[in-house]
Amino acid sequence: MHDLKWIREQPDTFDAAMARRGLAPQSPRLLELDRERRRLHQDLQEMQTRRNEASKEIGQQMKAGEQDAAGRAKQEVADLKRRMGEVEAREQQLQGELDDLLAGLPNALADDVPDGEDDGDNVLVRSWGTPHTPDPAKQHFELGEATGEMDFELAAKLSGSRFVVMKGEVARLHRALGQFMVDLQSNAHGYQEVNPPVLLRDDALYGTGQLPKFGDDLFRTTNGFWLSPTAEVPLTNLMADEIVAEGDLPIRYTALTLCFRAEAGAAGKDTRGMLRQHQFEKCEMVSIAHPDTSWDELERMVGCAEAVLQKLELPYRVVTLCSGDTGAAARKTYDLEVWLPGQGLYREISSCSNTGDYQARRMKARYRPAEGKGTRFVHTLNGSGIAVGRALIAVLENHQQPDGSVRIPEALRPYMGGRETILAGGTPA
Repeated sequence: MHDLKWIREQPDTFDAAMARRGLAPQSPRLLELDRERRRLHQDLQEMQTRRNEASKEIGQQMKAGEQDAAGRAKQEVADLKRRMGEVEAREQQLQGELDDLLAGLPNALADDVPDGEDDGDNVLVRSWGTPHTPDPAKQHFELGEATGEMDFELAAKLSGSRFVVMKGEVARLHRALGQFMVDLQSNAHGYQEVNPPVLLRDDALYGTGQLPKFGDDLFRTTNGFWLSPTAEVPLTNLMADEIVAEGDLPIRYTALTLCFRAEAGAAGKDTRGMLRQHQFEKCEMVSIAHPDTSWDELERMVGCAEAVLQKLELPYRVVTLCSGDTGAAARKTYDLEVWLPGQGLYREISSCSNTGDYQARRMKARYRPAEGKGTRFVHTLNGSGIAVGRALIAVLENHQQPDGSVRIPEALRPYMGGRETILAGGTPA
């Protein structure tokens, strides 16, 4: 949500920010609604003042025996009451239109976000590790299906496309990855572990910006709950309608949860394998930060995500998303892209974003400064720390051996009972 005061004071700057998002000027309509709403509010206040005055006059006139004057005053009060109801209804209608327009607009991008149309215009920041391609380089589903421990046909029988059934050592490796990630983020990086609900109300999705615009990307239950698309939603909404002390910032949360995505716009994309699933697990990081330190917090969060990939010995690169590829709620986003030798490509495995006060305004998340009066909006950040299914893909493909086995990175071995490899056929070493 945008600050309406900012739009009033700097409409050209606001329109320039929306132009970077590919939108026509938005301030004329917003300010027109705002002016009309404020005029009606002023009229309402004036009518209320006059109504109070007329009500006092009635008593005085009745006491003085001025029945005709009292009758006229009573009629004026009745007329004012009727008109006030009409004006109030119109004011509420305009407020609703204004709120709907503001809620549907994307965040203003940070000045250093590069302009561009799509992921081809993203900018490389740094890379880590040396990509290698085994010979032969099998994709994860070839490795998993060869052992019988990654079954897409069985999942389709249960649930349809974009699901997988994992068994045996592959299932254990998947579980080990999730536990390793949440342990690293909570124990080493200072994020407090949270186990949040994955059934969410409308307000929670509105607060982080998925609603009202992106409902088609979500799953909804028959009794009106939404299935969480990412733990960013419940973790960030822990701050909804809250006021914290300035000294309590930053607040950092992490969670390992199931996530659900309709993948409405992904028809025909990555239909084979686990890259794009309706149901997956992800270790999420959320930071509630002071406005003065949120950009430093973003860099820290990216480093926490990078640590996962480094410990898993996975080559990756960090890119800054361009204007055309940055999500609607974000001011700036870094993507971590992991090397997948089976595809011969880097693929996104984590996104870390600073949303500024965009989400905080929607959910009324504030802090109380140590000095001065009033409250101010916090800044919220979110990042994957990281996507478990894609990490499984990357481990299988990057650590595959010529005999069909997969080497387990040292960081995961304590979670795998000390095993060093998963052999072809799923037999542990």
